[in-house]
Amino acid sequence: MRIAPYFEDFTLGECFDDVPSITVTEGYTAIHQALFADRMRLALDAHLCEQITGRPGQLANPSLVSNLAIGQSTIPSQRVMGNLFYRGLRFHRPVWVGDTLATTTKVVGLRQNKIREGRAASGMVALEMEVVNQHEETVLLFWRCPMIPCRDPAAETGLSGDFSVMPEEIADSLIVNAVPDWDYAGFRDRFTGGHFASLNVGDRYELEARDTVTLAPELVRLTLNMAMTHTDAGRSVYGKRLVYGGHTIAMAAAQLSRVLPNLISILAWYRCDHTAPVFELDILSTVVSVEGLLATDKAGVAKLRVQVFATRGPEAPEPGDGIQVLDWHLAVLMA
Repeated sequence: MRIAPYFEDFTLGECFDDVPSITVTEGYTAIHQALFADRMRLALDAHLCEQITGRPGQLANPSLVSNLAIGQSTIPSQRVMGNLFYRGLRFHRPVWVGDTLATTTKVVGLRQNKIREGRAASGMVALEMEVVNQHEETVLLFWRCPMIPCRDPAAETGLSGDFSVMPEEIADSLIVNAVPDWDYAGFRDRFTGGHFASLNVGDRYELEARDTVTLAPELVRLTLNMAMTHTDAGRSVYGKRLVYGGHTIAMAAAQLSRVLPNLISILAWYRCDHTAPVFELDILSTVVSVEGLLATDKAGVAKLRVQVFATRGPEAPEPGDGIQVLDWHLAVLMA
């Protein structure tokens, strides 16, 4: 196997686990917070976190955790032309500042793209990622699909694998089982309004405040992301550095925390599609829709759709206004 594999180099069942583990330090949380300004309360306030969770210490923001995990999974996708989507991402348990995360990446599907005149051959690689903490407990499981170029621009591999192994839905029972046993009544009493009971299916929020994408390569380096297209414009099919998809998702999550200021955490991503590329200095806006509500005996779970749109100037490879770049379906924890 080459250090930076082409599509022809992959084999089904192959695992990539020789990746540095990462301890989630206060330094990581500070830099991630500086990049995204996420307002999730328990990841910001250690005293509140202890009062609600009953455990000393501070929760790591789930966006930081997913970004670290994705970065650890990029040895096989160094040549990525673009990450197309994520499926079935589920947090099995919370991650705390001080936890150490290790990620194993497995090839579970291979499918060559349809050959088109004037376009070099490429393929899609279905990857399964499992993240464990220092106790060997699974904290995160998910799938993603990068598009990888072929070494031979005219290659015909015949690979047409079944990608149904990547689930687009997660059973309600699995979501409910992931709800921690915390003091949700205490959280509701502490912060009035804007809790689970105030939501209705069909609610729609358009956030007026937009965010400009900056410091994209810095997040790539922070998270050990090895995809060349994110740091080298010469390796991008657009002739300009492609913003790492996790950057867009983390920015959407931060905007979501403004829409729902009493959101406690993110439990799962059902599916998340990158519908168009994002470039440095794009201005992103977010629309949030409530698609479902799941009450438990502990707390509430809101099923949301988050759509992100980009505005970019004429200097960008694909200029325009209101370009949808992300379609994200997720489950969040609320009191």
